[in-house]
Amino acid sequence: MGAGVSNWQLAQAVSQTGQLGVISGTALDAIFSRRLQLGDPGGHMQRAMSHFPDTGMVDRILARYYRPADSSGPRPFKTPPMILLHATQQTKELTVVANFVEVFLAKEGHANPVGTNLLEKVQLPNLYALYGAMLAGVDYVIMGAGIPREIPGVLDLLADHQSVSLKIAVGAANGNRFHATFDPKTFFKKALPPLKRPKFLSIVSSVLLATMMARKANGRIDGFVVELPEAGGHNAPPRGKLLLSDQGEPVYGDRDAIELEKIKALGLPFWMAGCWGTPEKLQEAISLGAKGIQIGTVLAFSKESGFTDAVKNLAIENIQKGTASVFTDPSASPTGFPFKVLSLEGSLSEINAYQERPRKCDLGYLRHLYEKPDGKIGYRCPAEPEAVFIGKGGNPDDMKGKKCLCNALLSNVGVGQMRKSGYVENTLVTSGDGIMTICRFLKDRASYKTEDVINWLLEGVA
Repeated sequence: MGAGVSNWQLAQAVSQTGQLGVISGTALDAIFSRRLQLGDPGGHMQRAMSHFPDTGMVDRILARYYRPADSSGPRPFKTPPMILLHATQQTKELTVVANFVEVFLAKEGHANPVGTNLLEKVQLPNLYALYGAMLAGVDYVIMGAGIPREIPGVLDLLADHQSVSLKIAVGAANGNRFHATFDPKTFFKKALPPLKRPKFLSIVSSVLLATMMARKANGRIDGFVVELPEAGGHNAPPRGKLLLSDQGEPVYGDRDAIELEKIKALGLPFWMAGCWGTPEKLQEAISLGAKGIQIGTVLAFSKESGFTDAVKNLAIENIQKGTASVFTDPSASPTGFPFKVLSLEGSLSEINAYQERPRKCDLGYLRHLYEKPDGKIGYRCPAEPEAVFIGKGGNPDDMKGKKCLCNALLSNVGVGQMRKSGYVENTLVTSGDGIMTICRFLKDRASYKTEDVINWLLEGVA
């Protein structure tokens, strides 16, 4: 649910109601390091770090990133190096500890399950993110934005601290030549007891993908999240030739419909996602054979979510006025997948704000890997400066309309970068099509809690 939006506070609040709270594992290394640079408000990061099994790693991270709170105003953040195919020890340590901390805090104070959500499209940090989450006892791993066939087997091996590898997509025609690897036994200097193997749920947008995961994954699949194109964030592109509506949005047709009877026939539990966040849709999902629903949008603007108060207040104000609108942008994301954008005044959803932003890529989670003529790996992003992208062999047509989601998503949660020029990275908020659903329980309130949403959804449900 967006980097840092489904944070530990929101996941904890959901789990405390008896449901499954899920953290977003995307870009946690950057978010975690910037929380430390803000002085670790509340001391939560350091409290969780005190439970990490290697104090040397903790000390190195604190020495590198922690600085006391400063009331003199915003200053530029020290940004971790962009992750590479062969990650440095520094990158591995920060990613492992960041994911440990987020899951530890989400699980703190209750005995209910907690999950983590990762993107197959953001491959390079995933082995280290999974291990960090498992060290903290994560109960579920949920993955989409691609075909995560190797992840179930990775979870099996990591539970026993065994070496793992992951095929990495490099260009379009490099087969299985490139791998990211991680060996926990060389990462830690001491032996650790076996870890719990979390359950694995695959996010799917078609029967074909669900069938492939059920039959060809290299380990146990525990269920599916069946996501429709109304969901927020990245959407699966329409099948077949991309057609755009008069408004410029991708057109989904009959080929994109999901036959739930065939999903049921696979014999695994599933949850519905994408505008299912109402009591009526919950009942409908159950009647169709689902175990329940996954909700994002109606929780994204709750008190516990990671969005800044400014983002929440502006979004809720627009919702109450009836002016909130969501656009499925076929071009914004460097991944090439359609991306839902909530129109908000002053954000990068406005063309003037988008044009004012200096193009820069310094986080790099959505970069494309390609093979150079000398056989080495290169990294490029269609949202980086034009001359840089083209100089790396990129097609200038691929740059049209591309936005730096990495920096914008971090700004959404209050850790946006301030440049030497004084420019502060702007926000770009994502939301599902069902954002106006919030009106049904918001009424005249200016804010609401996670518990309000869960109680509303469960009215009349046995």
